[in-house]
Amino acid sequence: MTVLVLDSPELLARATLAEGFQPDSCAESNKPRQLKFHYGYNKHQLSAADMDMLTLHGHYLRRNVHLHVCVHGHSDAFGTADYGHFLSRLRASAVVRFLIEEGVEEQRLKVVGWGSDRPLATRADHAANRRVELEYVQHSVSSALSG
Repeated sequence: MTVLVLDSPELLARATLAEGFQPDSCAESNKPRQLKFHYGYNKHQLSAADMDMLTLHGHYLRRNVHLHVCVHGHSDAFGTADYGHFLSRLRASAVVRFLIEEGVEEQRLKVVGWGSDRPLATRADHAANRRVELEYVQHSVSSALSG
């Protein structure tokens, strides 16, 4: 058996493309890492740091049109369950509005408000539970969930 070793970056790149490699298949490595955004007590406004990170998510989503995002809003266990669900939807809606302003199509975004039903930590760890989480899904999966 003969093994060909390519140590030239140009030859290696050509051989890789000839084998059908698509540069966009590595797009996952460009996805912003932060998927959770935390809030203060009874707050739903985005911080400047959150907006900076969501801008990166907006850029990523504009380049990867096959992806949809489910925006999960959460709250802590203070107050009534109805208010927790309301506040969690406010948090998720603020993120969705921001992503729309960044050029992401509204039909690619879904808002879910969980209230305090799905704590990240113990129910007593209120600060950790006041959050929004982004969940990236493929278009086909998103269609199945909506349909």
